[in-house]
Amino acid sequence: MVTIRLTGGRRAAWAAVLALATLVGCASRQTRPPAGTAEPDKFLFERGTEELENRKWLMSREYFREIVDSYPQSPYRAAAKLGIGDSYLGENTTEAKVMAVNEFREFLNFYPTNPRADYAQYRLGLAHYQQMRAPQRDQTETRDAIAEFETFVERYPNSPLLPEVQAKLREAKDRLGESDYRVGLFYYRAKWYPGAIDRFKTLLDRDPQYSSRDAVFYHLAESLLKMNNPAEALPYFERLVSEFIRSEYLELAKSRIAELKSSHDAH
Repeated sequence: MVTIRLTGGRRAAWAAVLALATLVGCASRQTRPPAGTAEPDKFLFERGTEELENRKWLMSREYFREIVDSYPQSPYRAAAKLGIGDSYLGENTTEAKVMAVNEFREFLNFYPTNPRADYAQYRLGLAHYQQMRAPQRDQTETRDAIAEFETFVERYPNSPLLPEVQAKLREAKDRLGESDYRVGLFYYRAKWYPGAIDRFKTLLDRDPQYSSRDAVFYHLAESLLKMNNPAEALPYFERLVSEFIRSEYLELAKSRIAELKSSHDAH
């Protein structure tokens, strides 16, 4: 029985996931090994792998599922479980990605010390990563991707997959940061500066390495100026200049720094 953990936007996919699971459950079993096959589980695994490489997702999944269901002691069972997850991920539909999340999570629950646990953790994060929505939309999947990638970094610091995970983790954090930045910018343009200041500071506290933090520094500092707080604004302008060689806000920040220091000297 497949157990689906639903959160946020995935609730809308529930009916479609059930339909997909029913289709798979009803698919004809034409993947059983021929009678007399010496190593039937190996036969099934090789066929499943071949079909996976040929992007025949459903057929590959049927071969792998036969191993999982019928050969509980097979040395190929764990790899077959991963193959099922990969077949769902390969389909590249929202419904299949929800199923992939479940498969990889189950793998980690059943085989936490397996040599390929790092791969399963990476693919679990990737299933969420591939469902991330635009910055102005719901960011549930982005947060889930970040959580799974951070778990990877903590658990598997020596994995050869680490650089790829770190790159995707940065992308996911930037997506979430962009979402917060847009809200802050909306407040800034609406001249609700306390709301802008709070949103920009929250973003920087949560993600000090946000890739577009130059824009955050600039608009946060400008918001503070609008609130008659030049002493707190100045360090953000200075951070922008010191941390960024190129930025559309660089010259504006330098000009503000000169103005603020000139005003301070005059007093």
